[in-house]
Amino acid sequence: CSMRPRPAAQAAERAVSEQHALVERHLRALLAEADERSVPRDILARALLAHVVEMWREERSWEDVASELRFTADSLDPDTDFEFIRP
Repeated sequence: CSMRPRPAAQAAERAVSEQHALVERHLRALLAEADERSVPRDILARALLAHVVEMWREERSWEDVASELRFTADSLDPDTDFEFIRP
């Protein structure tokens, strides 16, 4: 009995990987431009976070967005085991 991933799981994993690559490519370009313009990373990060929250609010309830942000905040401590499945 082989434990190879099913084709649907492989396709989903590939799609997530492609999505992360897309975001990473644009984030690198944004960081380079921000560096050229001497925009502090903290200010850039706050602006990005505001846009992310706005995007989430277009399709998710405020409670779900708050839960996502709490999960992320709770996962910041490097001395705490990371939860892989969000409640």
